[in-house]
Amino acid sequence: MTRPRTLLAFDFGLRRIGVAVGQDVTASASPLGVVANRDDGVDHDAIAALIDEWRPSEIVVGMPSHADGSASTLQEPVEAFIEELLRYALPVSTVDERYTSVEAERVLKQARTSGSRGKISREMIDSAAAVFIAERYLSSG
Repeated sequence: MTRPRTLLAFDFGLRRIGVAVGQDVTASASPLGVVANRDDGVDHDAIAALIDEWRPSEIVVGMPSHADGSASTLQEPVEAFIEELLRYALPVSTVDERYTSVEAERVLKQARTSGSRGKISREMIDSAAAVFIAERYLSSG
């Protein structure tokens, strides 16, 4: 019997990185918030704390691209972030993140309209986008 997999998913941004935790038993994920990405770099203390808390078996990072599939201007910084994540000695995979932020914002706005959610912050959108990244990865096999 195989052990359930847990993963941390990241939606990279130049100021904030959305984070979600996912697991393959239900192929679902939950938002965990954001990690700061400032001029002095990514808050790796926060990432290390998340890894220590959730003990993931792998990391998934959304790879940005344009609607036509061509590389986004963020692709290079995302690849540098992936290189930094290798310090945690976990497998790192990527998944196409096209439209995850748009989808996250749409879902959050629907929740707000229905009265189940208050004001929507950028942090909430970034973390919800990471949920979509995790779930996209988990549903791909």
